[in-house]
Amino acid sequence: AGAPGAVCRRGCSRQLRVRFADALGLELAQVKVFNAGDDPAVPLHVLSRLAINADLCCSSEDLEFTLQCLVPDFSPPVEAADFGERLQRQLVCLERVTCSDLGICGTVRVRNVAFEKQVAVRYTFSGWRSAHEATARWRGSADVTGTEDVFAFSLPVPPFVLALGARVHFALRYRVAGAEHWDNNNGHDYSLTCRSHALHMPRGECEESWIHFI
Repeated sequence: AGAPGAVCRRGCSRQLRVRFADALGLELAQVKVFNAGDDPAVPLHVLSRLAINADLCCSSEDLEFTLQCLVPDFSPPVEAADFGERLQRQLVCLERVTCSDLGICGTVRVRNVAFEKQVAVRYTFSGWRSAHEATARWRGSADVTGTEDVFAFSLPVPPFVLALGARVHFALRYRVAGAEHWDNNNGHDYSLTCRSHALHMPRGECEESWIHFI
């Protein structure tokens, strides 16, 4: 390729165009046109990183900041002394949940009563004025005996749920052998509340983290 305005051997002048393409000849760049009223959908974890970087530029000290995140209002059920007894009685028990701005993830333990089985999560962001359901996926046997199975589920986290004090409630439904069984935390439902969480991070770790993010 040549530069614009290059002179050919016969003295003529012509404009040359440079085009960048990948190994298949496809364009390397794609242009997206946004309307004036469109707001870009930026993930919350990206915004958090951008905020951290802005603070680093303005300060030479370690960074202290707070994040709003969902926190379970209960201890991991699988760590309770009576977990095995509850599982025998209910046939289905929540094991644990983890939360981030990308969603809520959890695992469920069920008694392997029959091969065909279905585990679902009934959840609400409005105190049960409206409700949604998510299907849990089979992950494997809980032990070598095959008497118990583990299912995994994930729930979305809409932006309004990350407002201080907002809550998520959920319960588990297990359908097997023509019967329906529930784990609703002994009638209280499982809940998560959005709270402020203070974080302290040395400046060096923040800068290194930002480099990895890029």
